[in-house]
Amino acid sequence: MLKVEEQPPVEFSSALLKKFDEVKGRYPAGKEKSALLPLLHLVQAEYLWISTQAMDKVAEYLEILPIEVYEVATFYSMYFLEPKGKYAMEVCRTGPCCLVGAEKILTHLEEKLGVKEGEVTADGLFSFRGVECLAACGYGPVLQISPDYTFYENLTPESVDKLIEELKKQDLRN
Repeated sequence: MLKVEEQPPVEFSSALLKKFDEVKGRYPAGKEKSALLPLLHLVQAEYLWISTQAMDKVAEYLEILPIEVYEVATFYSMYFLEPKGKYAMEVCRTGPCCLVGAEKILTHLEEKLGVKEGEVTADGLFSFRGVECLAACGYGPVLQISPDYTFYENLTPESVDKLIEELKKQDLRN
């Protein structure tokens, strides 16, 4: 994993900046900081995660202090502040899901993928982490996969294996 000082400089594409302008234009003059969350989503969609350099560029674009971006990006678990796999799996690890096997699913993912929580597989396809409530308590254990936040419910080690194989096949087609 790249250390902060090793990360290459970030230059947003003109297409991304055009999207930034569109989002910022939704807010009244003097309230442009309100665009911060959607801009971070756009950066994450473009780069798959949000580096410190990217946060600094967002701050520069919005004419706010970098710390104002850091505070927001570190508060919400939906933002990835380290590189992640193309398919980032998030497993609910709150009480109801743990009661029906979420910890078992996390252990299975570690064994199946050969990486620890928060790490990325060698092929760059997968990473996983435990997160707080995904609001599907009646269907646990549950996970969601970004970038499109698709939900998978009532998980078993077998259904997780099937999901991983389907994603690998999907990746080969793309």
